[in-house]
Amino acid sequence: MEPSTYQQQLNQSAGLINTLALITSSYFVVRAVAAIREGSAQHCSRWLLAAIAMGGVFIAVKVFEYAHHISEGINLSTNTFYMFYLSLTFFHFMHVIMGMVILAAVLLKARRGGYSADEHTGVETGASYWHMVDLVWLILFPLIYVMR
Repeated sequence: MEPSTYQQQLNQSAGLINTLALITSSYFVVRAVAAIREGSAQHCSRWLLAAIAMGGVFIAVKVFEYAHHISEGINLSTNTFYMFYLSLTFFHFMHVIMGMVILAAVLLKARRGGYSADEHTGVETGASYWHMVDLVWLILFPLIYVMR
């Protein structure tokens, strides 16, 4: 079979939900940075929590997808398409988890008063990592789920 045949077997709705979840989470991170620049650690924390929750949506959907593939007997050895699909998406999956950990650490520090309008480099650094993870997905999504 051609790679496009395997690609058509992917759950495009799941990929779209994950894309929307990550774009939304990036918006929430932008709002968190804006809030801390205005000196509102409380609002920053709330936006970060919302971003982490959207990361959780991404993780849950990917786990659902992976469970489906495993139940179908699909693994890295199935064929070249699934080797690339599973490798690339799992590598990204792990970076999303790391991003959630980073955002959680920033959230805890913000709640403890560790950032201010004058000193918020950590929030911006965490946001930059999260945006990088989002950007990678915005490249992977069309390559894996859409382009034929």
